[in-house]
Amino acid sequence: MKKLLIATTNKGKLNEFSKLLSDLPVELVSLSDVGIDTDVEEDGLTYEENSQKKALFYSKLSGLPAIADDGGIEIAALNNEPGVRSRRWLGYEASDKELIDHLQKISEELPDDNRAACFKTVVTFVTPDGEVFSQEGSVKGEIAKKPLSNMIIGYPYRSFFFLPEIGKFYHEEELSIDEEKIYNHRLRALKKITPKLRQFFKS
Repeated sequence: MKKLLIATTNKGKLNEFSKLLSDLPVELVSLSDVGIDTDVEEDGLTYEENSQKKALFYSKLSGLPAIADDGGIEIAALNNEPGVRSRRWLGYEASDKELIDHLQKISEELPDDNRAACFKTVVTFVTPDGEVFSQEGSVKGEIAKKPLSNMIIGYPYRSFFFLPEIGKFYHEEELSIDEEKIYNHRLRALKKITPKLRQFFKS
């Protein structure tokens, strides 16, 4: 069976990608599965640049087709910050708890009439020949005043991200399976790129 490398060091993303891609007729492998422990510097100015850089880097290193993404949270009242700097909002690659604590302070200062936020991601699929396919997915919501007590490892901001349309947090413990399919921004991007994946692995 052909292999597809999930090119991420984020445990949350690895678990989510594995779940979302489980119906593909391929063997999904992680960086650790293929013996890769090298990080790539995410110094792009856009989600697309970082997403493509990671996918290309790890595909070349492994010799496998690879899929990667880059994304972040954009808060309207902060001019869509932190955006591409979401993981490095504090000036360094902060821990999940540090980011939650920081967003708690931000949340307390946000005006009640402007708490809008958006999760965005760009997913990139790269073939061993260097072909690159990228697609964007997003979901709109708002920043809650207080976070859920349980945090998803690798996804600190989801503890604060509320979906007013259904009255639930964007959190795996809150959403039903059907709601997850509707609102998952990574899945929205993957759906756009799935035809390329199926075409590649069919050949």
